[in-house]
Amino acid sequence: MSNQKSLRQLFSELPRPFQTMDAPDVFINGISIDSRAVKPGHLFVAIVGGTLDGHNYIQKAIDNGAVAIAGEKDLTGLLVPYIRLENTRQALTWMAGAFHDFPGRKLTVIGVTGTDGKTTTTNLLHRILLTANIKAGMISTVNAVIGDEVLDTGFHVTTPDAHDVQSYLAKMVDAGLTHVVLETTSHGWAQHRVDACEFDVGVVTNITHEHMNEHGNYENYRAAKARLFSSLEITLGKRQGNPRLGVINRDDVKSFDFLNDFIKVNKLNYGLGKGADVRAVDISYSPSGLRFTAKSRDFEVDVASRLVGAFNISNCLAALTAAVYGLGIDPEVAGQGIASLEGIPGRMERIDLGQNFTAIVDFAHTPNALKSVLKAARTMTSGRVIAVFGSAGLRDKEKRRMMAETSAELADLTVLTAEDPRTESLDGILEEMAAGARRRPEGSVEGFRGGTEGETFWRIPDRGEAIRFALRLARPGDIVMACGKGHEQSMCFGQTEYLWDDRIAMRAALAEYLGVDGPQMPYLPSSDKSEEEWLKG
Repeated sequence: MSNQKSLRQLFSELPRPFQTMDAPDVFINGISIDSRAVKPGHLFVAIVGGTLDGHNYIQKAIDNGAVAIAGEKDLTGLLVPYIRLENTRQALTWMAGAFHDFPGRKLTVIGVTGTDGKTTTTNLLHRILLTANIKAGMISTVNAVIGDEVLDTGFHVTTPDAHDVQSYLAKMVDAGLTHVVLETTSHGWAQHRVDACEFDVGVVTNITHEHMNEHGNYENYRAAKARLFSSLEITLGKRQGNPRLGVINRDDVKSFDFLNDFIKVNKLNYGLGKGADVRAVDISYSPSGLRFTAKSRDFEVDVASRLVGAFNISNCLAALTAAVYGLGIDPEVAGQGIASLEGIPGRMERIDLGQNFTAIVDFAHTPNALKSVLKAARTMTSGRVIAVFGSAGLRDKEKRRMMAETSAELADLTVLTAEDPRTESLDGILEEMAAGARRRPEGSVEGFRGGTEGETFWRIPDRGEAIRFALRLARPGDIVMACGKGHEQSMCFGQTEYLWDDRIAMRAALAEYLGVDGPQMPYLPSSDKSEEEWLKG
């Protein structure tokens, strides 16, 4: 990996819209977009964000040692060279790619996107590759795996920034890896963070209701996800070849026809129906996992997984289709890879301290994901299903009602609580959710009349107390599910991120419930402050 590169050379290697031949002949040894992260010799790229404008921090970047600045405003009088660009956010991914000698061109790159299931599918694919003795890395919203090295990719779920992605890919090339599975979000595509990754295979899990606040409507959100497949068309030729395969979910009614028409490269679909190219038959579920036979025109292979729920059959099929048809892996080996995955942090993760009911933490934070995990819970017990969840502040408001409706219909008991309220009123969010829980939605099962507060659903603002309350409701054989946070390590109140992990909180609450040793319940301001106090910080 290059330790330094001339800006003149770097800009000459960019695609035509970003290419400039009059860049200064200044050597840089790194790229930063946060002035606080700038080190001597860095190029500072000023990006205009939602609330911050990087151009306001140029002087601080120079003070910290930046030897050149790239921005999209007309500026003069700086003490270091300034490169004026039309769109620094879009150019950043290509600048970072060029700085690291375009590592994606030396790797076979498999991209995974979707609303729900993309982290699981990414992990399944990575495990299949390792089982096939392929030297593979992984970049997910949970972590980056480079050989034996595991790097945290952040507190809250999103695709890492463009220069970080390229740095991870370069480290993989240096480590001798040949393949990488890269989980990508709609934000990542909309903000051009992965444009220079040179994808060879693209996989989508589903595209359901989420991030409407960011994208405006479903069509824009779907278009952002679809950029994964249009990127397959522009991937340059690689010495190891270009599969250029799009893999899509035939069962995802809202997205399938659009994507099927949109994809211009090779494409295959998977699903549970007879029309799918790769489908699952002879399905059986149990509390400890699932079994099915994956069937296509070319193979038939038995698959067992320790994952649970119908939605994970879809994730397994997505990974298997990409591995067999995109990467040429033997179907039996792919099945062995799926079977070897023990579980994924914060995804249907059981927390067991010896209690006589099941406690689970899951990341489900969309209406579709919540529906899927609640249905999965039904296959795991003959007891009651008790759901604890919230809905984030300053995010898509429509899903607050939708998630509460879903839980009121599919869970036996629902506890509504905090989930990153940010600067919104938590009481206001819970009121919107309670209105959804009381409402009988169209198309609900016959006999469902909506929830009753104090009998089938409750509002408990403090998340720790909500989990404690749900455990007190539990009877032997029930399932208590804390949904929405999963693997995440923090929760935002006001403008402050407080350390929070649902798995630690569940263990703490269970230890208190059982009277055994356990961790302390993490602190949230909702446990001892009025809302007005924590909103003020």
